Amino acid sequence: MEGRVTQLKRATHSILLLCLVLALWGIAGCAGRPAPRGDYPPGYPIGYVERGVASWYGPGFHGNNTANGERYDMHQLTAAHRTLPLGCVATIRSLSNGRRVTVRINDRGPFARNRIIDLSLAAAQALGMTGQGTDQVELRVIDYHGRPGSFGYLRVQVASFAEPANAQSLVGRLKRQYSDVRMVTVDLPSGRRYRVQVGQFMSERQAEAVAERLESQFAVESLVVRDDM
Repeated sequence: MEGRVTQLKRATHSILLLCLVLALWGIAGCAGRPAPRGDYPPGYPIGYVERGVASWYGPGFHGNNTANGERYDMHQLTAAHRTLPLGCVATIRSLSNGRRVTVRINDRGPFARNRIIDLSLAAAQALGMTGQGTDQVELRVIDYHGRPGSFGYLRVQVASFAEPANAQSLVGRLKRQYSDVRMVTVDLPSGRRYRVQVGQFMSERQAEAVAERLESQFAVESLVVRDDM
């Protein structure tokens, strides 16, 4: 009987030590490493799949700088996406006619909520969608030629203005509730635009939650975009 009691005490002691080690490891892990990207599965971006509306952009942007510093060539098989890391290679399949094309993500856009990707003219022609301008597609990332771990932060683009005074007014209102607010100036074929952005997020879940809150507070149509490093 005494032997069994001794064994039970030893087992209890071992369990307590194990729990203490795990607790200390968890505390150290939280303090020493950033929070995991809960929205991204292992190996992201390869394997990422998304369905939605594709559009295309062509002559008005031909020759302009893209987000990765290249010159936009509408005759190459490239595309713009708001959050996928630059350097992703994706197959785009038309859900209306079954045609496919493989593109490389080298730019940011489209800046419209009801679209998921902006294709080059050449890619749109491959899918047979230049006539109607848009198409329902499935996007699937099959390769990545960028630097792992250099994805940059996600930001919520609250609004975009043609007049800087309007953008500055919104920045002032946002700063009453949010500490990280900025105005970004971009030159587009249609003219200069002033984009108001909020936050630096590591996961799309966090960014989308703030975007929903901003929409209800300020009656805007916000977008989640990646701020490339």
